[in-house]
Amino acid sequence: MIDHKNIKLEYRDGRPSVLRKATVWRELNFYKRSEILYQLTVAFCRRFLPKYGDRTVDQMVQAARSTKQNIIEGYSDGQTSFEIEVKLLGVARGSNQELLADYRDYLGANGLVEWKGANPRFEPLHKFCRDHTELAAYQPHFAKWTDDEMANCAICLSHMIDKALATILAKKDEEFVTQGGIRERMTAARLGYRTDQRERIAALERENAELRAEVARLQAALAGKAG
Repeated sequence: MIDHKNIKLEYRDGRPSVLRKATVWRELNFYKRSEILYQLTVAFCRRFLPKYGDRTVDQMVQAARSTKQNIIEGYSDGQTSFEIEVKLLGVARGSNQELLADYRDYLGANGLVEWKGANPRFEPLHKFCRDHTELAAYQPHFAKWTDDEMANCAICLSHMIDKALATILAKKDEEFVTQGGIRERMTAARLGYRTDQRERIAALERENAELRAEVARLQAALAGKAG
């Protein structure tokens, strides 16, 4: 089976491309959770927030959308621009944290609590969010859950997304230090190509010298027999 998460472009002669490995973002669990969080947020706002006159609705929906869209754009642009990838993934993390704060504000403003620690409802919810990364597992609940159930589910998903993005950004930072951006890879690839060419030319020159020596030897041997 092809590992789509580690696609690496190469030229026909086997030389590596300067483009970075493509990431199939649709297969990433934290992206899937960001899609779930967006759909959950749309349903939450429709059910529990005023339809008109409350900017919180637009803010929450836009923050949820920004999270998933910047993950998509970050990985899509990441093949050619390391800097843009890191920037957009950072924006995704910021949007996710903004949404997390909005859900916490809702709980506080409505006399509800965040499920965490020893709260008996926390572990079952955490397990559900950990075990399910497909929207189909959540959608049947969108019309049934209470506001504190939906808000706490959103908070749990936000925490998981934030943890994943923090880990990825740390790895990206290390990758940049050790590998550089596309300019460095282009320079390295060009220098590597020139080195390969010089080595090939030197090898051909050695081979030609050996062939000339062999021809001279054969010619001398033939001349000796003729004499």
